[in-house]
Amino acid sequence: MSTPASVRAQDRSWLDRRFQISERGSTVGREIRGGIVTFFTMSYILVLNPLILSTPDSTGAFLGGGTDGPNFAAVAAGTALVAGLMSILMGAAANFPLALAAGLGLNAVVAYTLVGLPGMTWADAMGIVVVEGIVILLLVVSGLREAVFRAVPQQLKVAISVGIGLFIALVGLVNAGIVRAAEGTPLQLGFNGSIVGWPAVVFVVGLFLILVLMVKRVRGAILIGVIVATVLAGIIEAVAQVGPISDDNVGGWGLTVPAIEGSVFSVPELSTVGQFSLFGAFGKIGAVAAILLIFSLMLADFFDTMGTMVAVGAEGKLLDAEGNPPRTRAILVVDSIAAAAGGAAGVSSNTSYIESAAGVGEGGRTGLTSIVTGIAFLLSVFLAPLAQFVPYEAATPALVVVGFLMMQQVTDIDWRDMGIAVPAFLTIVLMPFTYSITAGIGAGFIAYVVLSAVKKGGARQVHWLMWIVAALFVVYFTIGPIQDALGI
Repeated sequence: MSTPASVRAQDRSWLDRRFQISERGSTVGREIRGGIVTFFTMSYILVLNPLILSTPDSTGAFLGGGTDGPNFAAVAAGTALVAGLMSILMGAAANFPLALAAGLGLNAVVAYTLVGLPGMTWADAMGIVVVEGIVILLLVVSGLREAVFRAVPQQLKVAISVGIGLFIALVGLVNAGIVRAAEGTPLQLGFNGSIVGWPAVVFVVGLFLILVLMVKRVRGAILIGVIVATVLAGIIEAVAQVGPISDDNVGGWGLTVPAIEGSVFSVPELSTVGQFSLFGAFGKIGAVAAILLIFSLMLADFFDTMGTMVAVGAEGKLLDAEGNPPRTRAILVVDSIAAAAGGAAGVSSNTSYIESAAGVGEGGRTGLTSIVTGIAFLLSVFLAPLAQFVPYEAATPALVVVGFLMMQQVTDIDWRDMGIAVPAFLTIVLMPFTYSITAGIGAGFIAYVVLSAVKKGGARQVHWLMWIVAALFVVYFTIGPIQDALGI
């Protein structure tokens, strides 16, 4: 005899009911695995963000305008702390499998552009990041950010997801050293056309192990592949002493060497927290220049997040018929808070990570996945040496696999309709070609508006917000000449 649905719901655990795990076709075990996989694929930020942010500016100043030298440990601890708290907040408030951390690209703008401006200190630069986060939060609260998201045609959202799939696959290949920059050509296979070094072997073993396990329908294929590849990397480094990549060691490890020296436990230093001056930049470079910088950061953050949540939602089959994820506003609110929180902690704007798709590929479907990732980041505040043990080459096979899974959605685009096919094509190809999610979205939006406008009656079918966004992207793409014309 069947059990009534109300009774069955009561029989489920509080965790299941709270995160709607069963309704989304998942289990607690899958959520935990998904959260761990997401952390592994994101853990590189614990090394890369400090490397970028601890570089002195053009005046020789470091965090807060000091001259004491790079504070790598403090930036690493702050990065882990904010990523952990914001990922947990995303899981608890939005119930969406999306993790957050310091945004790559955004941190480079802060480190190499903002701080280098005349008179700017690091605190002034972080103040711009905080203001940008507050502005985006106001746009969410007003409903404008969500309205823009809903104004995007469904097939363009599919193109964004496909483009991000290609983008993260390229990121995985580049970070693993399988694809590299070369003289005479933008990219090449390995070094001088050949795959070299033990790290490349680790990547290939990890990639094919994941694929074989997926073909065999083994649960936890991605997590198993990452763990096995990490263990293999540790063994290889212990025996062969490969060392980091350099001009003299082209077959070395890309970012972190899989070896632990000393204790795996470290006492965190959180001196970066609070290192920001909210309006300091306005007095140093002027209001117009500060507003243009805020606009550039805001537009990149605004649409990177939009593309990321669409791609992650599509991978987990969590989108509605219009391509919108559940609790869209809650997702955007948390992401906006994270942007400001990253600046307030002195570790740059935090944003949603497309690597979350790796956790979704492992089976994560709810906010519990993000909470697990967040807990792992908080633990890494104290266990930084252990978290940094996972090399690029062991984690990036997951990105390539997930890129393939996201690419499968390309069949949902009507390639016979030039009005949508061309914008979709530009969106898809420009993301990996420019190494920017925002650039791909911007090109697709502009093309969609222009091509719709020349069709009979097409201009009236374009949502008015799409016209405004397309115009803003024109400004975004020409921000350099605009700054030159204004003498900024």
